[in-house]
Amino acid sequence: MIKPKLFEALMSDPRFKSEVPGVVEMAKSNPYFARYATMVIKEGLTRDVAGALGRMHDIVVRAAQPALISRECIWVLPTEEPLVRFPKARLGKARLAADLAEAWILGEKYETIDIKTDTVVKAGGEWSREFVEDATWPVMERQAAEIGRAVGELETEKVLSLYDGVAAGDLAGGAAIDKATDTRMDWDYVTALWDAVESENFHAKVLMMHPRQVSQLWRDDKFIHSFYFGEKADVARGVLGDVYLGMKIVSSTKCTNGVAYAVDTEVAAVELIRRDILTEPFENPRYNRYGVIASARVGLGVLRSKAVAKAINILTTM
Repeated sequence: MIKPKLFEALMSDPRFKSEVPGVVEMAKSNPYFARYATMVIKEGLTRDVAGALGRMHDIVVRAAQPALISRECIWVLPTEEPLVRFPKARLGKARLAADLAEAWILGEKYETIDIKTDTVVKAGGEWSREFVEDATWPVMERQAAEIGRAVGELETEKVLSLYDGVAAGDLAGGAAIDKATDTRMDWDYVTALWDAVESENFHAKVLMMHPRQVSQLWRDDKFIHSFYFGEKADVARGVLGDVYLGMKIVSSTKCTNGVAYAVDTEVAAVELIRRDILTEPFENPRYNRYGVIASARVGLGVLRSKAVAKAINILTTM
């Protein structure tokens, strides 16, 4: 997973290095950051306003990372372009020559998909000058962490809505898998999702579902016996481990309860990162509002919908 950059890495990134001094100057004159910087410098936690800004940015990023479970479920590609064109090759076909009984491969034909980096994922907090004047630095840091969590969850929601938006006829197998209502998530569902993607000549890398469906799977012995916690498992974030079919189990409350997806994350869809999470001061003196904003600029698009399988009408209770 490509993680948002901490402040030290941001300072060395050529794309942001020129912007950081301007953000630092904004922070110096912003009552919210000025108050925060005064307190953390006094506590010996940092030396100057730039350090205070960096500390708050790192708090936002670290809080966002657990919520960015979506980056486990999609191809993440950094870019400096406002638009990226993806060629989508059609499979070549063999044709038998009538006289020579030889197979000739016809050349590939390409379609293109243009994806714009025009989606801004943003969350922020704003408070009155009076609140800022009385706030303690631990309180301000807890609020910054909440902003990070919110922006991470918002990005996850946008990625999941991308898969939710794939029409049923465009899914792997040409339809959503629907065994029957009141059916728990089980090993049969897992293998059906895997088979749908494999039958389209793709390879499912991730199995996404709501925690309720994960709970149901833990009641199925066939699933338990196929499951193992790998080195990349991070249960706190919702990355649970792998099944021997080659799929990583990813769980999030942002997934729709009663729905599960199997996805070949190398080809199904892409998330372009034009600007990863950046923390900036916010102020609106006219309305006596001051605070902080965290935002990222991304682009989202489906590349090969047949690399996505979907199961629906799974039991939503235990």
